[in-house]
Amino acid sequence: MELAEAIAFARARSEGVLTTLRRDGRPQLSNIVYRLDGDDIRISVTDQRAKTRNLRRDPRGSLYVPGDSFWAYVVLDGTVELSDVARDPHDAVVDELVTLYRDVRGEEHPDWDEYRRAMVADGRVVARLHPTHAYGMIGR
Repeated sequence: MELAEAIAFARARSEGVLTTLRRDGRPQLSNIVYRLDGDDIRISVTDQRAKTRNLRRDPRGSLYVPGDSFWAYVVLDGTVELSDVARDPHDAVVDELVTLYRDVRGEEHPDWDEYRRAMVADGRVVARLHPTHAYGMIGR
């Protein structure tokens, strides 16, 4: 499968499963929502979660994106870059999380001040998967 074809498939969706590698090499799978920025996949993660700790140790990740049937899916493999942890409701990380929220949800949050405070309280981070390889089946 061509990488561009898989990215186009993923662009039309927003839910998937992020796979990271545990210390012992076994996969850690996490349901996530995402949005593409160019060809990069942006995901909001919490700093203290297993997937984030895994990515700090080993930046390799894969995103499984399901299609409309069991037989339609793509997997995007690549490396993940993590932003700084959100530390202030008006820092650049929180600004990016606001943009990501809008992009994923397609709507405004009812209270942006509350949302910004929650991003800091949660210790949120933006994970950016830079896809380098893809496989899967788009249609049968």
